[in-house]
Amino acid sequence: MDGQELQKVARDHTAELPGTDQEHRFDPDWELHKVGGKVFMLMTDMPGRPVVILKADPDDATALREQYAGITPGYHMNKRHWITVEGGGTIDDKLVKELVTDSYRLVVGGLPKSKQPVDAPTYNRRA
Repeated sequence: MDGQELQKVARDHTAELPGTDQEHRFDPDWELHKVGGKVFMLMTDMPGRPVVILKADPDDATALREQYAGITPGYHMNKRHWITVEGGGTIDDKLVKELVTDSYRLVVGGLPKSKQPVDAPTYNRRA
């Protein structure tokens, strides 16, 4: 999967998640995806390569970076809590959707209960 396809899969998947909004904020090259007013996904083009930046549990982030060459610390974000995903290699649609959903769930879980569009611990859990 190339970087453009990576961003399309991620963007299309966020449209399926309850209560999400999309905006261009910093400049036209940054696309933000939010739930409850909090960012759970960013997309931009690093020099020559489109990327998706997602929130991740610190332990999961470490394991993902070790397992996939296309996953690195979060670009312009807290390196412990965010990951950058690039296209290519072993990154496929299923993994991208899982990472987007995990990021969404982490952010929803931090919102006040009254602002949570879903129950974060149980929403779309993998078997």
